[in-house]
Amino acid sequence: MKKDILEILRSYDLKISDAEVKANVKSILDKDFEALYTIENLKKNFSFIDLTTLNSTDTHAKAKSFADNVNNFQNDFDMPNVAAICVYPYQVPTLNENLKAEGVRIASVAGVFPSSQSYVEVKALECKMAVEKGADDIDIVISIGAFLEGHYQTVFDEIVIQKEACGKAHLKVILETGELKTSENIRTASIIAMEAGADFIKTSTGKVPVNATLEAAYVMTQAIKEYFDRTGKMIGFKPAGGISTGKDAIEFFAISKSNLDENWLTNKYLRIGASSLANNLLKEIHFIETGEQKEIKYF
Repeated sequence: MKKDILEILRSYDLKISDAEVKANVKSILDKDFEALYTIENLKKNFSFIDLTTLNSTDTHAKAKSFADNVNNFQNDFDMPNVAAICVYPYQVPTLNENLKAEGVRIASVAGVFPSSQSYVEVKALECKMAVEKGADDIDIVISIGAFLEGHYQTVFDEIVIQKEACGKAHLKVILETGELKTSENIRTASIIAMEAGADFIKTSTGKVPVNATLEAAYVMTQAIKEYFDRTGKMIGFKPAGGISTGKDAIEFFAISKSNLDENWLTNKYLRIGASSLANNLLKEIHFIETGEQKEIKYF
């Protein structure tokens, strides 16, 4: 039987204060950041990375280069590899052919990323095709326009359809939190996505003026914990867009660690969507280990 998302939402307290969220984020960082900024946690956060290239200029050669570097990574660095490589659907076959690194997943955006402005049948077909070509993870965007007009059932139904199209692949649902503006909207969208079958909820596409924020992370991880308390189902969290330094990564890690328990603190449930973070983390780790400032451009 089709779920009525409006009825489900009425069972949640959706009210949440932007000012309170901001204060709570500051309190967590003041309390935890310094202790969490360690080489061990920098390496752990490296293992959360979905190494991402989402440009109109992407080529098969670039996708193959990413795969080759990830394949060779643990021969060159004594630390965990990235979690996944994330590309447009057109590049998935290249990764499927070339990515050999154990445990590294193939992720693809789909569902008419980043706008989500098309027919749901088109979105679902793109999800299905990306999985058929070898994607392990699919990242889609909610219908933001429909959400902002209050058409929550439409948003919910489209996620359900795309989840079904993904089959066994993990579905990450991007809320585009910078466009949702308020903590209440972000909380509402988080619940809709999880109730519709998301395996992860993700902040942003990286294609809008405001991408991942610590306040959005706080609201989303709080919603994930409440959903787990209600259902027993663990949903993953992925901040993305603008996360480029070790400081950025550890701040998001601090928020996640505060709202979620230790079971979430692996790349099975935490990811970071990033393009420049991997090289910057390698540079920071090298500096902490050796005291040497060295430019690293591995990826």
